[in-house]
Amino acid sequence: MDNAIDNAMDMSVLVLGGTSFVGRAIVEDALRAGARVTLFGRGRTGTDLFPGLTRLIGDRDTGDYAALRDGRWDAVVDVSGFVPRHVGQAMDALGDRVGRYLFISSHAVYDNTGLRPGSDEDTPRRPPVRDTEVLDNTTYGPCKVACEDDVLARYGTRATIVRPGKVAGPHDPSDTFTHWVRRAALGGRVALPTDPAQPVQIVDSRDLARLVGRLLADDRPGAFHAVGPAEPTTLGGLIRTCARVAGTRVEIVPVTVAPEELPPLFPLLRPDWPSQQRSPARARAAGLPATPLEVTAADVLAWDRARGLPPLRRGFSPEQERELLARQDRRQDR
Repeated sequence: MDNAIDNAMDMSVLVLGGTSFVGRAIVEDALRAGARVTLFGRGRTGTDLFPGLTRLIGDRDTGDYAALRDGRWDAVVDVSGFVPRHVGQAMDALGDRVGRYLFISSHAVYDNTGLRPGSDEDTPRRPPVRDTEVLDNTTYGPCKVACEDDVLARYGTRATIVRPGKVAGPHDPSDTFTHWVRRAALGGRVALPTDPAQPVQIVDSRDLARLVGRLLADDRPGAFHAVGPAEPTTLGGLIRTCARVAGTRVEIVPVTVAPEELPPLFPLLRPDWPSQQRSPARARAAGLPATPLEVTAADVLAWDRARGLPPLRRGFSPEQERELLARQDRRQDR
């Protein structure tokens, strides 16, 4: 990927959230760019990382923000605000002791009814939800909408909203992109429970971090899609790219799967294809890099192998895949 870093990011940055994946990438990029970074979190993840940084210990679930009662920062990056209470209490604790508040949101905020390819950041959002902290497919996006609204209401032109697509890269705990990287590296026939032509959008975690740094350095307000890869791709194309990087060959076999047979949160399957064709134009103009998919796949493959290929939680098991492929062959033989 492009390692060009803006070394003029002479600012103090407070990061609210863990340092396991997205937060880790943001902190690493900010440090390379010369920022002075303070971490706020429970102190449970990434405790061996960034030993020279100040860590303020608190807990957003319990509303413990006492560690933020002192200090001033040029910007805050909120990677762990999921419900309005999280954001409201953080803003109450910080007040005007921060310059810009950058909130990491989600594409789940959007209403996909009638969505068309190329939708931008002005696409209608879902109605906000404030009466629950139980997050599921119906509440996650609306709670993020409420968080966005509260940040904008409090900070106005000092607010920035970043809405990532599916984030991929080393240290990803979700197994989503890692599943296809590892499966493609095995080669052979790959059971795919959807049309291989389904569009897919992922963004390299390092590209997302670079966009965040650029927006802070430029003191830029507004909302921005963080989507990739560099060139539009399909799920079938993504799998073939991962195989090419690993030096293997795959045959993608579309399989018919009953809803009850499909494992939950199957990696990168999306029924609403236009939701995987959002426009990156505004973010690109603001500095979002475009790392080639091949680079992201190669880096994830190297990371996954270096950590010893632990069991993954997503996708078909080898036994499930063999049975689905055999069943598909029997259908075709009739």
